Amino acid sequence: MRAYRSSHRVMFDETNLVGNVYFAHYVHWQGHCREHFLADHAPGVLKALQSGDLALVTVHCDMDYYAECFALDEIDIAMTLRGTHGNRLVMDFDFRRTGRRIAKGSQTVACLLRTPNGFEPTPIPVELSRALTTFE
Repeated sequence: MRAYRSSHRVMFDETNLVGNVYFAHYVHWQGHCREHFLADHAPGVLKALQSGDLALVTVHCDMDYYAECFALDEIDIAMTLRGTHGNRLVMDFDFRRTGRRIAKGSQTVACLLRTPNGFEPTPIPVELSRALTTFE
């Protein structure tokens, strides 16, 4: 399975008083990986998000942690598409440090249009769907 890869160097401000990475940062890094993917493979979708017409709303996420990370660690994040269902897509994330799995997670994202009456479900944009099939 081919994965979209993003890397991250842990900064001191991402650690807690004990010195390890605060758990919520892993979810934050999932978002960074998604945004890097859009910039690299679906720039039209990124423009629609920036204009406010389209919203990609995280409706579910989870994380499992296997090892601690610390400041200045290099983290490799691999994102794959698990599947799509209507206006939603499910992505899996694998976090590794020096080849060893340190965490895994997933996100379910809904595609929504902003309308005068609020958000309404919309199909996954064609550009995004095509880009994601490469990483399914």
